[in-house]
Amino acid sequence: MKLINKVVITLICFTGVYSAFLFFTDIGVIFDKLLNFKIEFLPVIFSLVIFGWFIHGLRWHVLLRNVKINISAKSSFSIWLSGIGLSFIPGEVGDFVKAQILKNKYNIPRAKSSPIIISEWLYTASGLVSLCLFGGLFFEISLYLGCIFGVVLIIFFIIANSKKLFTKLLKIGSKIKIISRFSESLTDSFDTIKKCTSGRVVITSCLLSVLFWFIDSIAVFFIMHGYGINAVQILDIIPIYSSAIVLGYASFLPLGTGVVEGALGTFLQSYGVELSLSFSVVIIIRLFTRWSGILAGLFVLRYNGGFFKILKEF
Repeated sequence: MKLINKVVITLICFTGVYSAFLFFTDIGVIFDKLLNFKIEFLPVIFSLVIFGWFIHGLRWHVLLRNVKINISAKSSFSIWLSGIGLSFIPGEVGDFVKAQILKNKYNIPRAKSSPIIISEWLYTASGLVSLCLFGGLFFEISLYLGCIFGVVLIIFFIIANSKKLFTKLLKIGSKIKIISRFSESLTDSFDTIKKCTSGRVVITSCLLSVLFWFIDSIAVFFIMHGYGINAVQILDIIPIYSSAIVLGYASFLPLGTGVVEGALGTFLQSYGVELSLSFSVVIIIRLFTRWSGILAGLFVLRYNGGFFKILKEF
């Protein structure tokens, strides 16, 4: 299936999921709740979300410099944000647009840049797992999820530092067309991903990942305050939000759509938030924390080759 067809199907699925949420709840009540949001919280929320983008962009830049890909911080951030623009494509395939842009603009082999993207996934997961384990003190489910996915994460870090295991896994993955195109050289891929998952860069990347998800959680906290929900405190929000995102990643669905919303809405109801209000909050949370980044990324992508041109090159 062509990538453009996957994009169309994915967007249809997104529309279907959100329509289903509205259908099975009181649409009128939800819209009323959405309109009751206190707009004075918007500047703080947008500032936190954008700050989070810069934190993840900095992590990307650090990983690039770690493997001697020396481009300006401005170009680095622009490329990273372009990848976010296509993050809704199934299987995190959209992230690989960053490797394609680096090849087009700087003639950097995809075999050298693609493993950086894989290491980004590991660090993103490490930030979530860390907050889940911390949040286990306040939300029991979070502790279980943190332990389970922590073990999985350790296994992947071991694979990333074992050439034999990495080569076997990549050969299996190469049966998937998009992965085979971005892994021309197994040796180069391993050398790069090992550099990205060992040494000082591990500590820096993990700390930046934890900081990103912490900032994201604070943004969620202010969104809830924008609806006058004071029963859920920041130390509750961190594990609730992290757990919902982890479950979304585990579903392998684009952005965890449906799973994140359902889990987050259910968790909020366990704290006494009514059904219609919880889903109203969830919709706003996802608009701010995910869809705003996608829209910004699609806009920036215009200056890095364009949406349709990049899709044709995949």
